Amino acid sequence: MRQPAGAAYRGYVLAGLCGSLVGIGLARFAYTPLIPAVIAAGWFGAAQAAYLGAANLTGYLAGALGARAVARRVPLPLILRISMLLAALSFFACAAPLSFAWFFAWRFVAGIVGGFIMVLAAPAVLALVPAGRRGLAGGVIFTGVGLGIAASGTLVPPLLRLGLPAAWLGLGAVSLALTLASWASWPATAPRFEAGRTRLGAAVWAVIAEYGLVAFGAVPHMIFLVVFVARGLNRGMAAGAACWVAFGLGAMLGPTIAGALADRIGFRLALRLVLPLVALAVAAPVLSHATLVLFASSAVVGAFTPGIVPLVLGHIHMMVPPGSEAARAAWGGATVAWAVGQAVGAQALSAVFARTGGYGALFAVGAVMMALALALDILAGMSLSTARAERETG
Repeated sequence: MRQPAGAAYRGYVLAGLCGSLVGIGLARFAYTPLIPAVIAAGWFGAAQAAYLGAANLTGYLAGALGARAVARRVPLPLILRISMLLAALSFFACAAPLSFAWFFAWRFVAGIVGGFIMVLAAPAVLALVPAGRRGLAGGVIFTGVGLGIAASGTLVPPLLRLGLPAAWLGLGAVSLALTLASWASWPATAPRFEAGRTRLGAAVWAVIAEYGLVAFGAVPHMIFLVVFVARGLNRGMAAGAACWVAFGLGAMLGPTIAGALADRIGFRLALRLVLPLVALAVAAPVLSHATLVLFASSAVVGAFTPGIVPLVLGHIHMMVPPGSEAARAAWGGATVAWAVGQAVGAQALSAVFARTGGYGALFAVGAVMMALALALDILAGMSLSTARAERETG
Protein backbone atom coordinates (compact mmCIF):
# COMPACT_ATOMS: atom_id res chain seq x y z
CA MET A 1 0.00 0.00 0.00
CA ARG A 2 1.39 3.39 -1.02
CA GLN A 3 2.21 5.59 1.97
CA PRO A 4 0.51 9.03 1.98
CA ALA A 5 2.39 12.30 2.29
CA GLY A 6 3.43 13.42 5.77
CA ALA A 7 0.64 15.97 6.17
CA ALA A 8 -1.95 13.37 5.13
CA TYR A 9 -0.95 10.65 7.56
CA ARG A 10 -0.58 13.20 10.37
CA GLY A 11 -4.20 14.12 9.68
CA TYR A 12 -5.13 10.44 10.00
CA VAL A 13 -3.28 10.22 13.31
CA LEU A 14 -5.12 13.27 14.64
CA ALA A 15 -8.40 11.63 13.58
CA GLY A 16 -7.38 8.56 15.56
CA LEU A 17 -6.55 10.78 18.54
CA CYS A 18 -10.00 12.41 18.33
CA GLY A 19 -11.62 8.98 18.03
CA SER A 20 -10.00 7.58 21.15
CA LEU A 21 -10.64 10.83 23.02
CA VAL A 22 -14.38 10.84 22.23
CA GLY A 23 -15.09 7.10 22.09
CA ILE A 24 -13.05 6.04 25.13
CA GLY A 25 -11.71 9.06 27.01
CA LEU A 26 -15.06 10.88 27.20
CA ALA A 27 -17.81 8.39 26.33
CA ARG A 28 -16.55 5.92 28.91
CA PHE A 29 -14.58 7.82 31.51
CA ALA A 30 -16.45 11.15 31.75
CA TYR A 31 -19.28 9.35 33.54
CA THR A 32 -17.07 8.57 36.55
CA PRO A 33 -16.82 12.18 37.86
CA LEU A 34 -20.54 12.61 37.15
CA ILE A 35 -21.62 9.74 39.42
CA PRO A 36 -21.69 11.72 42.71
CA ALA A 37 -23.71 14.50 41.08
CA VAL A 38 -26.16 12.01 39.54
CA ILE A 39 -26.73 10.50 43.00
CA ALA A 40 -26.90 13.86 44.82
CA ALA A 41 -29.44 15.21 42.32
CA GLY A 42 -31.66 12.22 43.01
CA TRP A 43 -31.65 11.07 39.41
CA PHE A 44 -30.62 7.56 40.46
CA GLY A 45 -29.56 5.75 43.63
CA ALA A 46 -25.96 4.75 44.28
CA ALA A 47 -26.48 1.16 43.12
CA GLN A 48 -28.28 2.23 39.94
CA ALA A 49 -25.56 4.76 39.16
CA ALA A 50 -22.96 2.01 39.46
CA TYR A 51 -24.94 -0.24 37.11
CA LEU A 52 -25.01 2.56 34.54
CA GLY A 53 -21.21 2.54 34.61
CA ALA A 54 -21.31 -1.22 34.13
CA ALA A 55 -23.69 -0.78 31.15
CA ASN A 56 -21.00 1.12 29.27
CA LEU A 57 -18.40 -1.58 29.91
CA THR A 58 -20.82 -4.30 28.84
CA GLY A 59 -21.52 -2.37 25.64
CA TYR A 60 -17.77 -2.11 25.07
CA LEU A 61 -17.57 -5.89 25.21
CA ALA A 62 -20.33 -6.19 22.61
CA GLY A 63 -18.56 -3.64 20.41
CA ALA A 64 -15.19 -5.38 20.70
CA LEU A 65 -16.77 -8.74 19.81
CA GLY A 66 -18.70 -7.40 16.82
CA ALA A 67 -16.33 -4.79 15.39
CA ARG A 68 -14.55 -7.00 12.87
CA ALA A 69 -17.81 -8.53 11.64
CA VAL A 70 -19.32 -5.08 11.10
CA ALA A 71 -16.14 -3.89 9.34
CA ARG A 72 -16.48 -6.72 6.81
CA ARG A 73 -19.85 -5.29 5.72
CA VAL A 74 -19.68 -1.52 6.22
CA PRO A 75 -16.96 0.89 5.00
CA LEU A 76 -14.62 1.43 7.89
CA PRO A 77 -14.48 5.27 7.72
CA LEU A 78 -18.28 5.32 7.91
CA ILE A 79 -18.23 3.08 11.01
CA LEU A 80 -15.76 5.38 12.75
CA ARG A 81 -17.66 8.58 11.89
CA ILE A 82 -21.01 7.18 12.98
CA SER A 83 -19.45 5.74 16.15
CA MET A 84 -18.09 9.13 17.18
CA LEU A 85 -21.42 10.78 16.35
CA LEU A 86 -23.36 8.28 18.48
CA ALA A 87 -20.91 8.77 21.35
CA ALA A 88 -21.57 12.51 21.22
CA LEU A 89 -25.34 11.99 20.98
CA SER A 90 -25.27 9.74 24.04
CA PHE A 91 -24.29 12.74 26.18
CA PHE A 92 -27.15 14.85 24.84
CA ALA A 93 -29.58 11.97 25.42
CA CYS A 94 -28.63 11.80 29.10
CA ALA A 95 -29.17 15.50 29.79
CA ALA A 96 -32.65 14.96 31.28
CA PRO A 97 -33.58 12.63 34.18
CA LEU A 98 -35.60 10.14 32.17
CA SER A 99 -35.98 6.46 33.02
CA PHE A 100 -33.20 4.14 34.13
CA ALA A 101 -33.81 2.05 31.00
CA TRP A 102 -33.24 5.11 28.78
CA PHE A 103 -29.94 5.91 30.49
CA PHE A 104 -28.87 2.26 30.46
CA ALA A 105 -29.56 1.99 26.72
CA TRP A 106 -27.54 5.10 25.85
CA ARG A 107 -24.65 4.16 28.14
CA PHE A 108 -24.69 0.74 26.46
CA VAL A 109 -24.63 2.34 22.99
CA ALA A 110 -21.71 4.55 24.03
CA GLY A 111 -19.87 1.41 25.10
CA ILE A 112 -20.55 -0.37 21.79
CA VAL A 113 -19.19 2.46 19.67
CA GLY A 114 -16.19 2.78 22.01
CA GLY A 115 -15.44 -0.89 21.33
CA PHE A 116 -15.69 -0.28 17.59
CA ILE A 117 -13.26 2.64 17.79
CA MET A 118 -10.77 0.75 19.98
CA VAL A 119 -10.62 -2.27 17.65
CA LEU A 120 -10.83 -0.52 14.28
CA ALA A 121 -9.38 3.00 14.43
CA ALA A 122 -5.72 2.34 15.21
CA PRO A 123 -5.23 -0.43 12.57
CA ALA A 124 -6.89 1.76 9.93
CA VAL A 125 -4.58 4.67 10.69
CA LEU A 126 -1.32 2.85 11.42
CA ALA A 127 -1.51 0.91 8.14
CA LEU A 128 -0.96 4.25 6.37
CA VAL A 129 1.83 5.53 8.64
CA PRO A 130 5.48 4.90 7.66
CA ALA A 131 6.88 1.93 9.57
CA GLY A 132 9.52 4.02 11.32
CA ARG A 133 6.88 6.31 12.82
CA ARG A 134 4.18 3.85 13.85
CA GLY A 135 5.30 3.69 17.47
CA LEU A 136 4.99 7.43 17.95
CA ALA A 137 1.75 7.52 15.96
CA GLY A 138 0.24 4.78 18.10
CA GLY A 139 1.26 6.63 21.24
CA VAL A 140 -0.43 9.80 20.00
CA ILE A 141 -3.63 7.91 19.17
CA PHE A 142 -3.93 6.26 22.58
CA THR A 143 -2.98 9.47 24.39
CA GLY A 144 -6.53 10.47 23.52
CA VAL A 145 -7.75 8.17 26.31
CA GLY A 146 -5.76 10.07 28.93
CA LEU A 147 -6.68 13.42 27.44
CA GLY A 148 -10.35 12.50 27.69
CA ILE A 149 -10.00 11.43 31.31
CA ALA A 150 -8.11 14.59 32.26
CA ALA A 151 -10.55 16.76 30.29
CA SER A 152 -13.55 15.18 31.99
CA GLY A 153 -12.02 15.79 35.41
CA THR A 154 -11.39 19.46 34.62
CA LEU A 155 -14.58 20.19 32.65
CA VAL A 156 -17.17 18.45 34.82
CA PRO A 157 -16.80 20.50 38.07
CA PRO A 158 -17.32 23.94 36.43
CA LEU A 159 -20.11 22.55 34.24
CA LEU A 160 -21.84 21.13 37.30
CA ARG A 161 -22.06 24.64 38.76
CA LEU A 162 -24.48 25.33 35.91
CA GLY A 163 -26.45 22.20 36.75
CA LEU A 164 -26.27 18.50 35.97
CA PRO A 165 -28.02 18.83 32.57
CA ALA A 166 -25.45 21.47 31.58
CA ALA A 167 -22.63 19.03 32.35
CA TRP A 168 -24.09 16.38 30.05
CA LEU A 169 -24.75 18.95 27.32
CA GLY A 170 -21.27 20.47 27.64
CA LEU A 171 -19.58 17.08 27.26
CA GLY A 172 -21.83 16.37 24.29
CA ALA A 173 -20.85 19.67 22.67
CA VAL A 174 -17.12 18.95 23.09
CA SER A 175 -17.58 15.43 21.68
CA LEU A 176 -19.61 16.71 18.73
CA ALA A 177 -17.02 19.38 17.95
CA LEU A 178 -14.23 16.77 17.88
CA THR A 179 -16.40 14.48 15.75
CA LEU A 180 -16.99 17.19 13.16
CA ALA A 181 -13.36 18.35 13.24
CA SER A 182 -12.12 14.85 12.38
CA TRP A 183 -14.98 13.91 10.03
CA ALA A 184 -13.03 14.42 6.80
CA SER A 185 -9.67 13.19 8.17
CA TRP A 186 -10.35 9.45 8.38
CA PRO A 187 -8.52 7.54 5.61
CA ALA A 188 -10.62 6.60 2.60
CA THR A 189 -8.68 3.33 2.31
CA ALA A 190 -8.28 0.89 5.17
CA PRO A 191 -7.14 -2.72 5.71
CA ARG A 192 -9.74 -5.41 5.10
CA PHE A 193 -10.86 -7.58 8.00
CA GLU A 194 -11.09 -11.14 6.73
CA ALA A 195 -13.01 -13.99 8.34
CA GLY A 196 -11.14 -17.00 9.64
CA ARG A 197 -9.58 -18.62 12.69
CA THR A 198 -5.95 -18.77 13.80
CA ARG A 199 -4.57 -21.17 16.38
CA LEU A 200 -2.64 -19.55 19.23
CA GLY A 201 -0.28 -21.21 21.68
CA ALA A 202 -0.93 -21.62 25.40
CA ALA A 203 1.62 -18.93 26.29
CA VAL A 204 -0.20 -16.38 24.11
CA TRP A 205 -3.53 -17.29 25.70
CA ALA A 206 -1.94 -16.83 29.11
CA VAL A 207 -0.97 -13.25 28.22
CA ILE A 208 -4.50 -12.65 26.91
CA ALA A 209 -5.92 -13.95 30.20
CA GLU A 210 -3.55 -11.67 32.17
CA TYR A 211 -4.88 -8.72 30.18
CA GLY A 212 -8.42 -9.62 31.21
CA LEU A 213 -7.47 -9.93 34.88
CA VAL A 214 -5.79 -6.52 34.82
CA ALA A 215 -8.94 -5.05 33.26
CA PHE A 216 -11.00 -6.47 36.15
CA GLY A 217 -8.49 -5.12 38.65
CA ALA A 218 -8.73 -1.58 37.25
CA VAL A 219 -12.54 -1.42 37.56
CA PRO A 220 -12.65 -0.08 41.18
CA HIS A 221 -10.70 3.02 40.15
CA MET A 222 -12.47 3.38 36.81
CA ILE A 223 -16.00 3.34 38.25
CA PHE A 224 -15.86 3.91 42.02
CA LEU A 225 -12.85 6.18 42.64
CA VAL A 226 -14.57 9.57 42.41
CA VAL A 227 -17.72 8.59 44.32
CA PHE A 228 -15.55 6.91 46.99
CA VAL A 229 -13.58 10.11 47.60
CA ALA A 230 -16.54 12.47 47.22
CA ARG A 231 -19.18 10.53 49.17
CA GLY A 232 -17.47 7.60 50.88
CA LEU A 233 -14.89 9.88 52.49
CA ASN A 234 -17.20 12.95 52.54
CA ARG A 235 -14.60 15.15 50.84
CA GLY A 236 -16.85 16.60 48.16
CA MET A 237 -16.99 16.65 44.40
CA ALA A 238 -13.90 18.82 43.96
CA ALA A 239 -11.69 16.32 45.82
CA GLY A 240 -13.09 13.43 43.81
CA ALA A 241 -12.55 15.29 40.54
CA ALA A 242 -8.96 16.10 41.56
CA CYS A 243 -8.22 12.39 41.99
CA TRP A 244 -9.78 11.78 38.59
CA VAL A 245 -7.53 14.42 37.02
CA ALA A 246 -4.54 12.61 38.59
CA PHE A 247 -5.86 9.38 37.03
CA GLY A 248 -6.07 11.15 33.65
CA LEU A 249 -2.60 12.69 33.88
CA GLY A 250 -1.23 9.24 34.66
CA ALA A 251 -3.09 7.82 31.66
CA MET A 252 -1.51 10.46 29.41
CA LEU A 253 2.01 9.48 30.46
CA GLY A 254 1.57 5.75 31.06
CA PRO A 255 2.02 4.33 27.53
CA THR A 256 5.23 6.29 26.93
CA ILE A 257 6.71 5.37 30.31
CA ALA A 258 5.79 1.69 29.94
CA GLY A 259 7.20 1.53 26.43
CA ALA A 260 10.48 3.18 27.45
CA LEU A 261 10.85 0.78 30.38
CA ALA A 262 10.22 -2.22 28.13
CA ASP A 263 12.81 -0.98 25.61
CA ARG A 264 15.37 -1.06 28.40
CA ILE A 265 14.58 -4.28 30.27
CA GLY A 266 12.24 -6.26 28.00
CA PHE A 267 8.46 -6.57 27.89
CA ARG A 268 8.06 -9.58 30.16
CA LEU A 269 10.29 -8.20 32.94
CA ALA A 270 8.64 -4.78 32.65
CA LEU A 271 5.22 -6.36 33.10
CA ARG A 272 6.42 -8.31 36.14
CA LEU A 273 7.89 -5.20 37.73
CA VAL A 274 4.84 -3.04 37.09
CA LEU A 275 2.10 -5.47 38.19
CA PRO A 276 3.08 -5.56 41.92
CA LEU A 277 3.27 -1.75 41.96
CA VAL A 278 -0.19 -1.47 40.42
CA ALA A 279 -1.62 -4.09 42.79
CA LEU A 280 -0.38 -1.98 45.71
CA ALA A 281 -1.82 1.18 44.11
CA VAL A 282 -5.23 -0.47 43.70
CA ALA A 283 -5.19 -1.57 47.35
CA ALA A 284 -3.93 1.81 48.62
CA PRO A 285 -7.39 3.35 49.29
CA VAL A 286 -8.05 0.47 51.70
CA LEU A 287 -4.73 0.98 53.48
CA SER A 288 -4.78 4.79 53.80
CA HIS A 289 -7.10 7.73 53.16
CA ALA A 290 -4.32 10.32 53.13
CA THR A 291 -4.69 12.77 50.25
CA LEU A 292 -1.18 12.11 48.91
CA VAL A 293 -1.80 8.35 48.95
CA LEU A 294 -5.10 8.73 47.09
CA PHE A 295 -3.46 10.96 44.47
CA ALA A 296 -0.57 8.54 44.00
CA SER A 297 -2.95 5.59 43.77
CA SER A 298 -5.02 7.42 41.14
CA ALA A 299 -1.98 8.38 39.05
CA VAL A 300 -0.36 4.92 39.11
CA VAL A 301 -3.54 3.02 38.22
CA GLY A 302 -4.36 5.68 35.61
CA ALA A 303 -0.91 5.29 34.05
CA PHE A 304 -1.14 1.52 33.85
CA THR A 305 -4.70 1.36 32.47
CA PRO A 306 -3.54 2.38 28.96
CA GLY A 307 0.12 1.70 29.77
CA ILE A 308 -0.42 -2.05 29.73
CA VAL A 309 -1.23 -1.88 26.00
CA PRO A 310 2.38 -1.59 24.72
CA LEU A 311 3.55 -4.15 27.30
CA VAL A 312 0.99 -6.75 26.24
CA LEU A 313 1.55 -6.08 22.54
CA GLY A 314 5.29 -6.43 22.98
CA HIS A 315 4.81 -9.55 25.08
CA ILE A 316 2.68 -11.10 22.32
CA HIS A 317 5.20 -10.14 19.65
CA MET A 318 7.84 -12.08 21.55
CA MET A 319 5.83 -15.21 20.76
CA VAL A 320 4.24 -14.53 17.35
CA PRO A 321 5.65 -12.52 14.43
CA PRO A 322 4.55 -8.86 14.41
CA GLY A 323 2.12 -8.11 11.60
CA SER A 324 1.21 -11.77 11.11
CA GLU A 325 -2.34 -13.13 11.11
CA ALA A 326 -1.52 -14.75 14.46
CA ALA A 327 -0.55 -11.34 15.86
CA ARG A 328 -3.81 -9.81 14.63
CA ALA A 329 -5.80 -12.69 16.11
CA ALA A 330 -3.95 -12.40 19.41
CA TRP A 331 -4.63 -8.64 19.63
CA GLY A 332 -8.27 -9.26 18.82
CA GLY A 333 -8.44 -11.86 21.58
CA ALA A 334 -6.68 -9.51 24.00
CA THR A 335 -9.13 -6.69 23.22
CA VAL A 336 -12.07 -9.00 23.90
CA ALA A 337 -10.40 -10.25 27.11
CA TRP A 338 -10.02 -6.66 28.32
CA ALA A 339 -13.67 -5.99 27.55
CA VAL A 340 -14.75 -9.20 29.33
CA GLY A 341 -12.62 -8.34 32.36
CA GLN A 342 -14.13 -4.87 32.56
CA ALA A 343 -17.71 -6.01 31.99
CA VAL A 344 -17.55 -8.90 34.45
CA GLY A 345 -15.68 -6.78 36.98
CA ALA A 346 -18.14 -3.91 36.69
CA GLN A 347 -21.19 -6.14 37.06
CA ALA A 348 -19.69 -8.17 39.92
CA LEU A 349 -18.41 -5.18 41.87
CA SER A 350 -21.64 -3.25 41.32
CA ALA A 351 -23.48 -6.21 42.82
CA VAL A 352 -21.05 -6.29 45.78
CA PHE A 353 -21.53 -2.57 46.34
CA ALA A 354 -25.31 -2.87 46.09
CA ARG A 355 -25.25 -5.59 48.78
CA THR A 356 -22.67 -4.09 51.16
CA GLY A 357 -22.72 -0.34 50.46
CA GLY A 358 -18.98 -0.25 51.24
CA TYR A 359 -15.95 0.52 49.10
CA GLY A 360 -13.11 -1.31 50.84
CA ALA A 361 -13.96 -4.74 49.43
CA LEU A 362 -14.04 -3.34 45.88
CA PHE A 363 -10.44 -2.10 45.98
CA ALA A 364 -9.30 -5.26 47.77
CA VAL A 365 -10.79 -7.47 45.05
CA GLY A 366 -9.13 -5.32 42.39
CA ALA A 367 -5.72 -5.78 44.04
CA VAL A 368 -6.25 -9.55 44.17
CA MET A 369 -6.97 -9.60 40.43
CA MET A 370 -3.71 -7.75 39.74
CA ALA A 371 -1.86 -10.28 41.90
CA LEU A 372 -3.48 -13.16 40.01
CA ALA A 373 -2.33 -11.61 36.71
CA LEU A 374 1.24 -11.52 38.03
CA ALA A 375 1.02 -15.13 39.25
CA LEU A 376 -0.32 -16.27 35.86
CA ASP A 377 2.51 -14.50 34.04
CA ILE A 378 5.12 -16.14 36.24
CA LEU A 379 3.58 -19.58 35.84
CA ALA A 380 3.25 -19.17 32.08
CA GLY A 381 6.87 -18.03 31.86
CA MET A 382 8.03 -21.03 33.85
CA SER A 383 6.01 -23.36 31.61
CA LEU A 384 7.41 -21.75 28.47
CA SER A 385 10.98 -21.99 29.78
CA THR A 386 10.47 -25.65 30.66
CA ALA A 387 9.08 -26.41 27.20
CA ARG A 388 12.05 -24.67 25.54
CA ALA A 389 14.52 -26.59 27.71
CA GLU A 390 12.85 -29.88 26.82
CA ARG A 391 13.06 -29.07 23.09
CA GLU A 392 16.72 -28.14 23.39
CA THR A 393 17.63 -31.33 25.29
CA GLY A 394 15.29 -33.57 23.30
